[in-house]
Amino acid sequence: MRNPLLRPLGVAVRAMIVFTVVLGLGYTLLITGVGQLVAPAQANGSLIRDESGDIVGSTLIGQSFTDADGLPLPEYFQSRPSAAGDGYDGGASSGSNWGPENADLVSAIEERRIAIADFEGVDPEEIPADALTASASGLDPHISPAYALLQVPRVAAARDIPAAEVRALVESRIQSRDLGYLGDPRVNVLELNLALDAVED
Repeated sequence: MRNPLLRPLGVAVRAMIVFTVVLGLGYTLLITGVGQLVAPAQANGSLIRDESGDIVGSTLIGQSFTDADGLPLPEYFQSRPSAAGDGYDGGASSGSNWGPENADLVSAIEERRIAIADFEGVDPEEIPADALTASASGLDPHISPAYALLQVPRVAAARDIPAAEVRALVESRIQSRDLGYLGDPRVNVLELNLALDAVED
């Protein structure tokens, strides 16, 4: 007498194989193909390449522009702070999760305010909020136009370029709100710094 469990077991095994091929392989290949056809840059990570074609980053992930000791490089626009690992660590994406009244956050903001004011040679009250606080992901590649423009005199002096030229470069890189109303105007720091390097080449 045939075991009554064998038939449903066989059906289950065949269904698993079919669905593994259709959903695990076929669906993946279909979506990958559509992505490459419709939006290849985004599907491949929104990568940024330098003039020689080498990958230097992504439009979606910020970077630090510091020296080996972690000090900001005066010839580059600086990104906002990052709470992801040691800074812009894609494997540790997160915010600090500190609330607005957290003593450590308040202290960190004041330390950053003093350091940035000294570095930029401006009044501490002029420093925008995004220069003092990390984003929720810790990977935000953008800064506000206000923070970018605040850095113009320092970058121009470090590179011996007229400030008006650097300011025009920043203004040309300001991205408007998505769909005209979502988010805020912003500047991608990596793209801006690459454009800055290209000016001097």
